[in-house]
Formats: sequence, structure tokens, C-alpha cells
Amino acid sequence: MISSFDYDYLRTFLKTRSGLVLTDDKHYLLESRLEPVMRRFGLADMSRLVKGLRENSPAGLMEAVIEAMTTNESLFFRDKRPFDLLTSVMLPALAKSRRSHVPLRIWCAAASTGQEPYSIAMALKENPHLLGGRQVEIIGTDLSTEVLTRAESGLYNQFEVQRGLPVQLLLKYFKKAGDQWQVSSDIRGMVKYRKLNLLDSFAMLGVFDIVFCRNVLIYFDVPTKENILGRIAKCMASDGYLLLGGAETVMGISDAFVPGDKPGFYIPKARAMEALG
Repeated sequence: MISSFDYDYLRTFLKTRSGLVLTDDKHYLLESRLEPVMRRFGLADMSRLVKGLRENSPAGLMEAVIEAMTTNESLFFRDKRPFDLLTSVMLPALAKSRRSHVPLRIWCAAASTGQEPYSIAMALKENPHLLGGRQVEIIGTDLSTEVLTRAESGLYNQFEVQRGLPVQLLLKYFKKAGDQWQVSSDIRGMVKYRKLNLLDSFAMLGVFDIVFCRNVLIYFDVPTKENILGRIAKCMASDGYLLLGGAETVMGISDAFVPGDKPGFYIPKARAMEALG
């Protein structure tokens, strides 16, 4: 049983290091996520874990705690609509406004174990006519080293490939690897992964045409959401697109974006103002 003192410390630690906000009723979630971490580091109870975080010992404990609390479930073609918008609205519009030799850049800002960026890559492979011969660079970032290692391997078990992935795409873009399935080298080669905490600067990533930042902002408080959205806007092309999760919005949080002309995506406010002017 975690004490209120230790719970408050962990709430502050996670908020500061990852932006994750734990409400007063998340004791069970905290304990269930951190129990494997305590076993891994030989810590008898939660108070020992908190003591280790305070003393930054043993090595690797801080990162393990953050990864355990921020690693979230992912699946292929999650919610489907964002991928429909990608091929029916965003890519055609960008193809019209871009010269053929200018590459398109797509950022998955919470890539987790890689299902989203690989879904994007497969959608592009299935619709080469929408690219007009352009190169596409897909960047997947996450703060967890563990999930990024998994994403880079492109290995998924039977349960994972059955969730959201059409069987024809499984047979076309995956190969059996023992009791797992591995994304083809062609698809894996379309995605580059980098470790990144959204609380830190991401200006070094460059400018993007499309940003998927889905199902991660829900874990932050409003000031943190506003800060992240404002910085995302600064690294987007003026005619770019932002996609959030189904339970997320910019409304009442950030004035850097406004809803697009179709439900499901947002555009930089500067672009909307130009259209009005």
C-alpha cells in the first residue's frame, strides 16, 4: 500500500519529468505499473522505490519508472478516420501545393511500439499516386527507449497484428518470424525513430507537413497541452495538418490551431487567417 507522502512525490516526479498528470484516484494504476519495476530493481516496497528516485540510485531507475508509467497501448490503423483523411484530404492537398521534388515530412509524436508510423507507411505504399513521385520522411518519437527498440524491430505477436490490421496488408507487408510477424524491410525503411520527451525542445526535428499527436495530450494538464501545441505549431508548415486523438481537442486550450474544414484535423491559425484575408 502506497503512502500519501510517496504518492505525492511520485505525482510530482512524473509531472516534472514526463508531463504525466496523476489524479487522486490513480493509486492502483501507479502500483500495478510500478510493481514490475520494483521486482526488476530488487526494491521491497514503494517507499524503497521513492527513496531510490530521490537518491538517483540504482542507475536506470528513473527512466524505468517513467517508461512504465507512460508506455501506452497502440494498434494498427487506430480509429481509421485519420488514415482516411490522410489519403483523401491531406496528401492530395499537399501534392497540389508542393513542387514534385520537395519531400513530405510526417511526424508521429507518440510513436509507442510503432503501429501508427507503420500504418502511415502502408497507407502511402497503397496510394503511390497521391505522392507524385515525392519522397516521404516519417519520424516516430517517444520518450521510452524500450518501446522505440520494439518499434525499430517491427516485430509483433499474433494478437497485435489482428488488431486493426487488414489481413491483406498483413500478408503483403509482413513476414512470419517464428511465432511473430515482422514488418517488411521496405516499410521499416520508411520510418526513422528518435527518443524525445515532448516536454523538451523538438525544434531540431525540423518542419513537418503532417503531425500525428494522438492519444498523448490527454495525460497532460491544460498548461502543458497549450505549451506543447504552441511548439508543434512552430515546427509545422503553414499549410500543414495536425491530427489529435478522438478525445482530444485544441478548443479552449490553444489558439495556435483551428479546426479544419472537415472534422478530425486542425490547421495552423496563421493559415486560417490568411484564407480569411
